[in-house]
Formats: sequence, structure tokens, C-alpha cells
Amino acid sequence: MQALKAHRYQINCKTLAPLKLNDYSGSMLRGAFGRALYKQACVTKMDNCQQCLLFTQCAYPNVFATPAPKQSALQKFSAIPNPFIIEPPPIGETQLKKGESFSFNLVLIGQAISHLPLIIYAWEKALQNGLGKEKASVSLDSIVFEPNQAAEQIIYNQQKTLSPVPEFRPPNTQALEEVTLKFITPLHIKKHGKVMTETLTARDFLMALIRRYYLLQEFHGKNYEAPDFTKLAKNAEQINCQTDLQWYEWQRYSSRQKQKMTFGGVIGTIKLSGELTAFLDILQSGQWLHVGSKTTFGMGRYQII
Repeated sequence: MQALKAHRYQINCKTLAPLKLNDYSGSMLRGAFGRALYKQACVTKMDNCQQCLLFTQCAYPNVFATPAPKQSALQKFSAIPNPFIIEPPPIGETQLKKGESFSFNLVLIGQAISHLPLIIYAWEKALQNGLGKEKASVSLDSIVFEPNQAAEQIIYNQQKTLSPVPEFRPPNTQALEEVTLKFITPLHIKKHGKVMTETLTARDFLMALIRRYYLLQEFHGKNYEAPDFTKLAKNAEQINCQTDLQWYEWQRYSSRQKQKMTFGGVIGTIKLSGELTAFLDILQSGQWLHVGSKTTFGMGRYQII
């Protein structure tokens, strides 16, 4: 099976007016991006995308609102994940003055990478239209491909020139019997209707990551082949899991539901030890793909340390 591609882009911005970033700004950025992408991609302006003649060809549903298929081998596990992730600025409320710079990341997965030019244009419009309650206008100064990786380079600048994007895949992980994951943004995995905290097991975590990887591979990758989920689950049960996690929650305003909503998850570290061979490649890729729910907001991001 062909490996699932995932590229990270650092979007560097400058405020043109004072801007307040909330404790967790991923949902704000996602909303601004979605509105702008719809406006730039939609030709027919129909209210219901699925009734549109261009539905299967349009970048908006393909990137931002992937529909669940009527039949799928994995449908019993999860809704279909969208092939993008917004990694917001660090957690914490920040008041930016006019002329200050800030950055956030965008991850594109699988076939969504082919829509990069349109996505960049949508981001430019989203930032120009303004962020936050103040609708503070922001300029897009540059885009860096794979920040902090060997492939890092500026691919877009103020001259509106998009350079060719090099091929990139997460590096292979050497054979390890122990790995520690540090969660940069909250992890939200539910079991029996409750978000898991100190009860999280290696099986819970690894199977959530595996399901996400293969859903993305099936609907946004190429040459999908289902793995032996039963065997992987049994192997995961033999992995030891040590957690050092703390609860974190914040509120966001939903423009769709016209009300404040509370989101939460755990941050900290998870240490996995045992026979990890079957999981190492997916654990490496998970640093780009994230895990758990609300990943398009940037939740479930970790680094292997």
C-alpha cells in the first residue's frame, strides 16, 4: 500500500489591526478558512452541496466537508475525517497589536495536497476579511513548507509566487521498544460516551490512531488495503501505557449554533513500551495526522520525544 502523504505548512502573518487570540484559536481559524474556501470554490452557490451537479468535483466538500459514504468497511468505526488540520498558535490568550506577527500551521493530507493553490488563495481572503470578533484584518506574509524539518523552505511570499513543493514523508522510526508522546494540544478520545483521561490504555490510543490513519487512507489516499484490525487490537493490548495527563478545556462561540460551546481534552505525555514494531510507522505519521476528535481544530497533536 502506498504511504499516506501529509504535508505541513507554516503560515506567517502580520496584523493590520489589533487582534485578540483566545485561549485556543483553532476553531476561529477553521471557521474563517471554511467560509473563505466555500466562497472561492463554489460556482453554483447552492445551499445544499450534495444536491449540486459539481459536488464530487468541488474542492470545498473534498477538503472541508468530506461526506460519509453510504457504504464503507470502516463506517462502523467513525465518521469520515476531513483531509486538513489547522494547528493554531500556542495555547493561551494573546492580545496582538497592529503590525505584530504570528504564525499557525496547516496540514494537508493525501489528495487535498493537489488543492494547495486554491487553499492558499482562500487563506489570503480569510485573513483579509478579518479574524475574531473584531474582524481584524491580517496579511499573509509567507508560507514555509515543513517547518523544523530538513525539507523546510519558503514556498510562498509577498510577491504571490508559489514555488514547487518538494516531496516529503515523515521519517522512518528506528526500531524502538519504548516511545514517549508529548501532547501539544488537547487529546479527546471517547469511550462509552466519556472523554478518556487517566483510564486511557495503549489499546484505546493506538486503535484510535490506526482507525484515523486508515480512514484517511481509504478516502483521501491511494491503493487502500484494510489491515487486520483484530490482530492489531490484540497486539495493542500487550503494550504498556504510562500517562501523565492533565485536563484542559476552553469555550468557543459557534456561529452555526449561535451559542458558546465548551471543548476539552487532556495534555501531557503518554509513554508506550513493549513490542511496538507494528505501530512505529503510524506513530511517526501521527505527528502530522493528529488523533482523536476535533482534529481540524488542531486537537490531538503530539510530538515523539
